Formats: sequence, structure tokens, C-alpha cells
Amino acid sequence: MIKINVTTRDGESRTIEANTGQSLMEALRNEDIEGIDAFCGGSCACATCHVYMDENWLGKLAEQEEDEGDLLDDSDVRKSNSRLSCQIKLTKVLDGIIVTIPPEE
Repeated sequence: MIKINVTTRDGESRTIEANTGQSLMEALRNEDIEGIDAFCGGSCACATCHVYMDENWLGKLAEQEEDEGDLLDDSDVRKSNSRLSCQIKLTKVLDGIIVTIPPEE
């Protein structure tokens, strides 16, 4: 199990646990984190699993693919640290990762 530190839209800080191998989106959705709708089920087709990654963790993530970037380009709340949580596979290297749920668009 790895720990994920989440700041919700309400500003609440929560720590959740997840299994390695699943996506960050699955972990957040399993804990009913508001704002992670994941309408496409993780196929990188809708951007309803948008998160802000803590800057200190960005270098530990796989590079953003073109499809992910294209979807995020359509977001009014995109930042330089925006990612789609469906595209982040949880590994032991990410134990303690910090994410923030963006405001509603």
C-alpha cells in the first residue's frame, strides 16, 4: 500500500491508501473524492479526473502523452502541474504523493 495526500476542493487534507499498480484516478474514485468523476473510466478521453500535482513530485511521473495534454488544453483551470489522474500509475516511488483537486469548471 502507498499513501496519497489529497487536498480536496473544500481545502480539507486527507491521506488515503491505495495498492500499487492501480491508477491514481482509481484510488481517488474509490475513496469518493469529490471532483474525480472519471466518466471515461480511465481511457484518457474526458479529463474529468484532472488533478494538480505537487511540484516536488512532477519529476517522478512518466512524461505526459500528447492525448493527455490535448485534453488538459481544453480546461479553464489548467496549470503547469496539471495531470490526468487516470494516466498516473501508482508505484512505490510515488508513496506519499501530494495532489490537489482543482476547482470545478
